[in-house]
Amino acid sequence: MIEGIIFDMDGVLVDSEPAITRASMASLSEWGIKAEYDDFKQYTGMGDDLFIGGVARKYGREYDVRMKARAYEIYLEKADEWVKVYPWSKPLIDLFSEKYKLAVASASDKVKVECNLRCIGADPSVFAALITGSDVKNKKPAPDIFLLAAEKAGIDCSSTVVFEDAVSGVMAAKAAGCVCIAVTTSFPADKLYQAGADFVIDDLSLAPEIIEKL
Repeated sequence: MIEGIIFDMDGVLVDSEPAITRASMASLSEWGIKAEYDDFKQYTGMGDDLFIGGVARKYGREYDVRMKARAYEIYLEKADEWVKVYPWSKPLIDLFSEKYKLAVASASDKVKVECNLRCIGADPSVFAALITGSDVKNKKPAPDIFLLAAEKAGIDCSSTVVFEDAVSGVMAAKAAGCVCIAVTTSFPADKLYQAGADFVIDDLSLAPEIIEKL
């Protein structure tokens, strides 16, 4: 029986990868780095220190945490314009909050997660835990973030469903012992199944039907 739901954020509740990519490109340009949009793809879901730092290092520059701070400043300024909220996000949060304990486990930092929740129109208080990349040392695909989210929410991973969109996130969810429902917003279905996803769907509004059968 399912007791809890853990949401990844980017690619699951909001389509923010284009937004953080554009903000990161703008930030890196201030350090003289002319990054390409596609440079960031391989770091999807791994946290913004690696998302930005990996690209900086590709161009021969050592990562400076101020690069991320500046990217977040730009992100917050442009979020209402750049961040796309998926149509299923608010309805799923409202529905599941009546039945399960909810948590967010995002590789991004807290300021970005809270910004995205504002874009969704979701009340942070409906989540029993909000775990972000700064709360764990080992990032996805390590299971730490989901283990901590389950612990803080008071749920057992074996009775928890994780919603993910990234290969690294699916691997982390399965390593934590959770059921993983993946959505094809960032990676194709075959890649997500190869990573270990239990179910892969194109539209998360179909998720309640799956969970009812678990």
